[in-house]
Amino acid sequence: MDGKYITAEDVGMTTEDMLIIASETDYIAGLPHGDHASGDPSPFTARGVYNGIRAAIKNKLGKDSLEGLTVAVQGVGHVGLYLCENLHRDGAKIIVSDIIQEHLDEAVHKYGATIISPDDILSVECDVLSPCALGAILNDDTIPNLKTAIVAGGANNQLANDSHGVRLMDRGILYAPDYVINAGGIINVSGETSGNYDLSSINSKVDNIYDTLIHIFERADAEKRPTNVVADEMAEEIIANAK
Repeated sequence: MDGKYITAEDVGMTTEDMLIIASETDYIAGLPHGDHASGDPSPFTARGVYNGIRAAIKNKLGKDSLEGLTVAVQGVGHVGLYLCENLHRDGAKIIVSDIIQEHLDEAVHKYGATIISPDDILSVECDVLSPCALGAILNDDTIPNLKTAIVAGGANNQLANDSHGVRLMDRGILYAPDYVINAGGIINVSGETSGNYDLSSINSKVDNIYDTLIHIFERADAEKRPTNVVADEMAEEIIANAK
């Protein structure tokens, strides 16, 4: 593809995997060392998700802090665990689920999290449900059982299909579109590909996820339309303008 696609870490991939891929292609990011290398992008993804959760509670609950709020994190791998660190620092009560016990143990030990089974995480009562595992978890079966005001997490493709954005809106649940709130990692690795990696600039862009989501939420509220539809339209507008 001659560089039209550049790969980096995703679920189950490590910086060491990137080194192996880099032995076959130059179109790679998320490397652990070398010119402009920035390593594991997970902390940046988590930072963006944290900022997105802050935007969501501001819009939905009128709060500026997570102090005393309950956040249920589905999946505490790299992104989920770093997210717990941010949530704990802000005073949130954290509920976690995962299929790997050592991940759960670390969340409990470091951040005082409460463990719940993977079967129950999507129906637990919380202020924010933060999916940070795999996709298609918001569907016909799960949406009726949600007991949350907000869904805001790092997983990709959280909606089983676009119509589930309408279902969430009809239930009064605020949804942070996945590719907006989880963009921190890709923002970071894109900084590597520019040839001039600037950590300060990267962090500023990741923190701007807060403002981007506030804009999406306000536009969705004003137009009485699902946030995922509004986000798609905004993305298409940006791409069209770039062309």
